Order: sequence, then C-alpha cells, then structure tokens
Amino acid sequence: MANLKEIRNRIASVSSTMQITSAMKMVSAAKLKKAQDAITAMRPYADKLTELLQSLSASLDADSGSTYADNRPVNKVLVVAITSNRGLCGAFNTNVLKQCASLEENTYAGKQLDFVAIGKKANDILSKKHNVISNHSEVFDNLTFENVALIAEELMLLFTEGTYDKIEIVYNKFKNAATQIVMTEQFLPIIPVEGAESNNSDYIFEPSKIEIVEQLIPKSLKTQLYKGIRDSFASEHGARMTAMHKATDNATELRDQLKLTYNKARQAAITNEILEIVGGAEALNN
Repeated sequence: MANLKEIRNRIASVSSTMQITSAMKMVSAAKLKKAQDAITAMRPYADKLTELLQSLSASLDADSGSTYADNRPVNKVLVVAITSNRGLCGAFNTNVLKQCASLEENTYAGKQLDFVAIGKKANDILSKKHNVISNHSEVFDNLTFENVALIAEELMLLFTEGTYDKIEIVYNKFKNAATQIVMTEQFLPIIPVEGAESNNSDYIFEPSKIEIVEQLIPKSLKTQLYKGIRDSFASEHGARMTAMHKATDNATELRDQLKLTYNKARQAAITNEILEIVGGAEALNN
C-alpha cells in the first residue's frame, strides 16, 4: 500500500483536476447556450432557402446553364472537414476524421481525394497523410457569415474551374448537448430534385427565374457552409460540456476512493503505533 504522503499528493492532484474540468464544463455550458440559439434561429431560414433552390433545380440546366449543377465524371474530390481548434471534447473531432477516412477507403477509393481543413485539429491530423490544400482555422476567431462566405467562394471557384469534380462537407450536426450526428453533405454539384418543377407555380418570379437562380445558388451555397460550421461550433461546446461533466464525475469518484484508502492507511498506521506502545509497556512490566 502506498504511504500516506503519496496518497495525499494524489488526492491533491485529482482535486485540482476536478476543479479545472468543472470550470471548463461551466464555460462550455455558457458558450453552448449562445451557439445553440444561433443555429436554432438560422435553420428555418436555411431550410426555406434550400426549398426555394430545390423548386428551381429541375430547370437549372435548361434556363440558366448553371455550372454549379454540372455533373462531371468524378475523378477528383475535395472534402471539407470541419472540426474544432481545441481538444478535450470527447470523440467530437475523432468522429469527423473517421468519416473522412471512410470516404477515402470506401466511397472514393482509387480517386484523388484532397481536403480543406476548417479547424486546427483537422489540419494537424489530415496534413500528416493527405493533401490539405488550405486551412481556415481562424474562422472560429470571428465566426460571421461574411468570413464563411469567403471560404464558400473559394470552394465554388475550385469547382467551376474544374479543379475538382465533387465537393463534400463533413461535420457534426448539433442535436442536443449530449448528441452530435456526423453528417456528410454534398456541396457541389447541386443535386437536382425530381418533381421540384411542379412546385414553381407556388412562386411569382421577379425579375426573372434566370436572374433569381443566378443569385440564389451562390447565396444558398454560402448559407449551407455557414450552417454546417455553426452546427459544428454548437456541437463542439455540447461535446466539451459533456466530456468535462464525465471527467468531473470520474475525478470525484477517484478522489473519494483515494480518501477512503488514505483513511484506511492512516487507521492502520495508528493501530500499529498503539500496538507498539502496548507491546513496549508490556515488555517493561515484565
């Protein structure tokens, strides 16, 4: 059994760790509320914009000749991996990286697969074995639509110039503080929805369908990417809050076990001292 000093040092160390994880949990909980409100408020707008785009998608080729809907043979694929800049958030980053590995090994086996990293963790891991053409970890320092729109424009340019035949986004979708769902969404080319043309009668197009499509597609793509990053941002804080909550519980349990061990060791030491004193007294009496 470890001596009393070693146990006291371990108790102090675990207690210090517990204080840190508890503080991190409270910080993440405060940030989560703001991030959750932002993504909850944005989803109805993003969904409605997607619905409008889908209602026009059936006539994209015929009316606008949009290059964003150009379905080419897929040889070169770009994957946008959205992670966090920091760790201590459970399997949050690992799940995204596993999905990226799955795309490489299964979905796009034998094809050229490059990456765009949004988040320091994605860049650090993916750059070791893959070609990461750009890293946008700084976007989380000031997460605004304008900053994300610049990234989306870069992706759209890579597709329209023919550098890549397909662009996918991999991120964690926020469900609640304890649950994040890994999503893989096709960013480009736009997927036409069959039967969407029949819904066009519900809309009055002004100035014209062609002009609206030309403006709607880039805005919809920027919004899609912004929603994905916002989802990931909220999921990160939810995952970190959950991870720190579990870490605090584990540290509390370990501290209690160490205190029990310490008390047992202390009682054993006191008992041994009493026995030695009694034994000495008996020896003197004899």
